[in-house]
Amino acid sequence: MRVVSVAEGYEKTFWDFVDRDLLDYFFFIFDMRLNREKTKVFMTIDDGEVRGLMLVYADYVVQLRGDREAVRLLLDGLSSEKVELQSPLDCEDLVLAKFKPKVREEMVLMSMRKGEESIQMIVVPERLSAEDAEQVADLMRRADPRWWGEVTAERIKSRVGDAFLLGIRQDGRIVSVGMARLTGFGSNINVIATDERWRNRGYATSAVSALVKEIFKTSETALIHVIKDNAPAVRAYSKVGFKPYKTYLSIRT
Repeated sequence: MRVVSVAEGYEKTFWDFVDRDLLDYFFFIFDMRLNREKTKVFMTIDDGEVRGLMLVYADYVVQLRGDREAVRLLLDGLSSEKVELQSPLDCEDLVLAKFKPKVREEMVLMSMRKGEESIQMIVVPERLSAEDAEQVADLMRRADPRWWGEVTAERIKSRVGDAFLLGIRQDGRIVSVGMARLTGFGSNINVIATDERWRNRGYATSAVSALVKEIFKTSETALIHVIKDNAPAVRAYSKVGFKPYKTYLSIRT
């Protein structure tokens, strides 16, 4: 088995392989299509067969797929010390032998096809803009400091142009937000956050529902990731129609 770079003449092999499973390889497809200049992809090939893939985005966001031998080889070639990494759950021991994570979670990918949705909006969220970035970043940091503790207003502003960002206000303040980047081949909801004081009011369900409505205007598939132990979030997403697809190890160093 050997490791090769997709950039070294293996692009057709890559696309033929990832097109078999849009959900499992969504981020590979997304970044290769839309963030190509910041993306590197490596494959393990054994007698012409693809055994594993590794995506490295912006030198620290890493997606790993494949069997244990393939993942071991791909990890050997990964030099980054600071990573946000997702891998097959059965490769946890290989990942933890290389990295000492600050955050470790089991992350569930949930998905939905157009026509399976159950839209439930107790409150209709409004479209947000770059002017709301400071409030959005502050809410995200407070809602989940482990994952979003370093989110800045500048980072949110940089995403607003390409993403659909919406929120719910109470007393003039944003208390719940949702964000997704809409693409024709599938769209991932990458932010759902609600102020702790305003939870259990259906706001997250409303935000997810509103985003799903927008997604299905251009896509046939909606995706969302949720920490396995986050039962309230799983319930909210399930209400709208999302179903579990696969569980991954997710770490941040």
